[in-house]
Amino acid sequence: MRKSAIALVTLIALGGAGYWWLTRPAPLPDQAFAGLAGEARAGEAIFWAAGCASCHATDDASGDARLLLAGGQRFESPFGTFVAPNISPDPEHGIGGWTLAEFGNAMLRGVSPDGRHYYPAFPYTAYICADPQDVADLWAFLQTLPASNTPDAPHELPFPFSIRRNLGLWKALYLDDGWVLEGALSDEVQRGRYLVEALGHCAECHTPRDRLGGLDTDRWMQGAPNPSGEGRIPPITPGELGWTQQDIAGYLASGFTPDFDVAGGAMAPVVESLAQLPRSELDAIAAYLLALED
Repeated sequence: MRKSAIALVTLIALGGAGYWWLTRPAPLPDQAFAGLAGEARAGEAIFWAAGCASCHATDDASGDARLLLAGGQRFESPFGTFVAPNISPDPEHGIGGWTLAEFGNAMLRGVSPDGRHYYPAFPYTAYICADPQDVADLWAFLQTLPASNTPDAPHELPFPFSIRRNLGLWKALYLDDGWVLEGALSDEVQRGRYLVEALGHCAECHTPRDRLGGLDTDRWMQGAPNPSGEGRIPPITPGELGWTQQDIAGYLASGFTPDFDVAGGAMAPVVESLAQLPRSELDAIAAYLLALED
């Protein structure tokens, strides 16, 4: 009996140790950002391409108010409600006290400065493909923005999703720095791929997910249920969209569809951000979308 108890305790200990090792956060190597210096002017374009204001500014922000990244927006999902954090340069309530390396770990690995997993409502599964220099430039630009002392509100997640440690297993399944669209691509389509798959993280809304919340890449950009449970996010594959490159780029610049409908809902702030980019970038996004197969 005593031997059985010892064996059981040993198995539990080994299982716990295995779980702890498999779910550990995996930050970047210490030298990943060594020697990089960000340039704020270049970082402004990364800021708009990455859509930072769409989540971290207040819901109704417009104009310069979109540069106050105090957080607070609520995002409902099948797993609970996520609340966007303060990413202004406030040193106490924002990210002003972080280093570039800590910011890079958050962006590219979903790991916080104190070594915890971030939930993938923060789209690091897309940002993992971002160039470290672009991350450094974005970091430099964020430091120029106004600070807010608004404290973060906690996520509202039921058990077991409230256990962050389990995200280590989730990342093992879904955190991948490969591209979805591969093959011989033109320079324009390659640039569009970078803007869409990495910085713009368009698939986070336009691609359906499996039961664990990972993107179903076999149905890339084919539309998805709205995470809030209301309505459906439309497909943006060539056959379903039926738009020309000029139509797509024009929509991203103005918010007007070829039929003179207007972007609304969650897409409106996305367009407001993308409209800050040069037309060549919007053309590249359009070229990428037209290169997708239905």
